[in-house]
Amino acid sequence: SKLLACSLFACGISTVLQTTLGSRLPLVQIPSFEYLVPAMMLSSHLSPGASTNRNGTAMASTCLVPHCRDTGSWADSLREVSGAVLVSGMIQLVLGVSGVCGWAAQHCGPMVLAPSLSIIGLSAYKEAAFFCSTNWGVALLLMLLAVTFSQHLRSCRLPFCAWPHAWEGSTESSVPTLRTFSVLFPFAGVCIVCAILSYFHIPWESLDPAMAQLSWANSTFNAPWIHIPYAGEWRWPLLTPRALAVGIAMAIGCSMNSVGCYVLCGRLLRVPQLPPHACNRGLCMEGLGSLLAGLLGTLGGTASSIANTCATGLTQAGSLLSVQVSAVACMVLGMSPRLAGLLTHIPLAVHGGVLCVTYAMAVGTGISYFQYADIDSGRNIFIVGFAMFMALLVPRWFGTALTPLATGWVPLDLLFLSLLMVPVFLTGFLSFFLENTVSG
Repeated sequence: SKLLACSLFACGISTVLQTTLGSRLPLVQIPSFEYLVPAMMLSSHLSPGASTNRNGTAMASTCLVPHCRDTGSWADSLREVSGAVLVSGMIQLVLGVSGVCGWAAQHCGPMVLAPSLSIIGLSAYKEAAFFCSTNWGVALLLMLLAVTFSQHLRSCRLPFCAWPHAWEGSTESSVPTLRTFSVLFPFAGVCIVCAILSYFHIPWESLDPAMAQLSWANSTFNAPWIHIPYAGEWRWPLLTPRALAVGIAMAIGCSMNSVGCYVLCGRLLRVPQLPPHACNRGLCMEGLGSLLAGLLGTLGGTASSIANTCATGLTQAGSLLSVQVSAVACMVLGMSPRLAGLLTHIPLAVHGGVLCVTYAMAVGTGISYFQYADIDSGRNIFIVGFAMFMALLVPRWFGTALTPLATGWVPLDLLFLSLLMVPVFLTGFLSFFLENTVSG
């Protein structure tokens, strides 16, 4: 609960910085998926309880009971992962200040944006399927309600929902309320249904023993009501060659994700193309947020949220004020570990339903960029097909390979694995390289 509270606190501050001094787009900052794979790669080499299976692969043992006695070793591992997050924040600051982010954004044409945004959406399909599998009925109910509100009833105007325009001195007869709350209403309604089923002890969620034990271990009853995060609470981050290598991978992956998120947000809200200096400022603010997250001891930095951006596309509510209110809410939750811990009780099927609806928007937005390119060109067909296919193939191969990548130097192994396991990096790198080197 304390770790989650620290992460929410850093995300709230980073969101305020992004919306005021950064890109000034309505972007919520969260610990991105791009931090997850490098952190897992690093932790697999740091776990003191790691064992070796019959294939020679390191397997990390996890302590799931509330009073784990291996806290010292766990804290050391946490320090090195926080050190990697700190390094990623520094590199993002350098990329933003030097103008590399804006330069790269200028050279990203439709043949780069189309496959990259599509893969950003497709990269979450495994997690979405895993979450939905706990109860497909709950997930499908949420998807049905979200699609109905955002698509079929998007023009439905409720007469009792009027919005005054202070600058015009007039009041609209009504506003499209169902579309505006097409994510919030289904989310709240399905959570209430799940709470009712749990209250009457009706079994509806299928969790494997490990997940059930994990949720029991994450009980919030012992968490304090008020606890303000501060730097060095989990001891200071540890900077090692391994943390440096993983931090570089985190920075590259999250920077590419953020540039895609800026483009995606502008496309969904139909605003003019973001200028290079705004991209650079946005990445600088994300770097500051990751620096703060690393100092607070969290396991992930801050990056622009693809899911929230896609939700903005569904609701068409691109207000900076609403995002800043959510940032304040994150900071309040960050100062109360017990309240923050309540978020862990949201059913996994609800998470799965939200991911299915939101990330589908990223896939569709990526496909829409094909209209600006000659898709009948053999060159363009090859670039798109090769980049997307390799982005799905390479992580799959490394995830099932019996012998992991071994160059003889562990930091270099971690750097390559952390990059090659992230589909967004592979798609962005291959499409950018081919688009700017292959004539046509």
